[in-house]
Amino acid sequence: MKHREGTFSGLGDISIYCQSWLPDGDVRAVLLLVHGYAEHSGRYGNLVEYFVSRGFAIHALDHRGHGKSGGERVHVDDFSEYVADVKTLFDRVRAEHEGLPIFLLGHSMGAFIAIAYVARYQHELTGLVLSGGGAGTNRPAGSGPPPQIDLAATVSKDPAVVEAYRNDPLNYHGQPPESRRNAMAALREQLPDMVRSITLPAIIMAGSASPLGDGPGSETLFGLVSSQDKTLKLYEGLMHEIFNEPERDQVFADLHDWLLAHKEA
Repeated sequence: MKHREGTFSGLGDISIYCQSWLPDGDVRAVLLLVHGYAEHSGRYGNLVEYFVSRGFAIHALDHRGHGKSGGERVHVDDFSEYVADVKTLFDRVRAEHEGLPIFLLGHSMGAFIAIAYVARYQHELTGLVLSGGGAGTNRPAGSGPPPQIDLAATVSKDPAVVEAYRNDPLNYHGQPPESRRNAMAALREQLPDMVRSITLPAIIMAGSASPLGDGPGSETLFGLVSSQDKTLKLYEGLMHEIFNEPERDQVFADLHDWLLAHKEA
């Protein structure tokens, strides 16, 4: 496996950190990873290990205000800023992997960014993967933790994963600023129409035990997507980060099968 790191100039000249993991052999397909709220792209080692060893290239960024990227911590005025940064990365990735299928994978807040992205650019993608980003819940993903909920405790049943989340200096552990709440409220109003515009092949995945309502929210999301080719995978007893659960190998196998079935489409 080859690992690369770099930066590019995002919207408003904010420095955006990006990284890539490439297989040693030929690349079969590409995953463009869009991470969740208050975390960063370096937390997806399990996903990277599984898919890069099977010939997938993975490219990711740290959103503005997150991880190693610049900007005020978790601040955003409009989610279109995230979309613009993802588009810049996508164009770089497409130029590097010309002719190969590219799948957009968004987790939690990243699922909402992915939906907003696909509403504009789905013609450039092969498929969409959404994890832990249900719609129609009381607390849409990306608005920050609800009052009196410990976000770290929602991520996994594995105490080691929870402890690592708490101790990760690149994670944000405070309350979201008011500007972010306003940006999320604006996105929430647009979300149903965005989701209904999706005709791209899509797989929606979530843990039924997530305290953030990922299971019911994903069912609602699945019902809104207009794609004829859509799949819903709910995992009994899994928490918010299904890629970091002890049962993740089954999750990865399901996703791998779906990607292989769609990469020639």
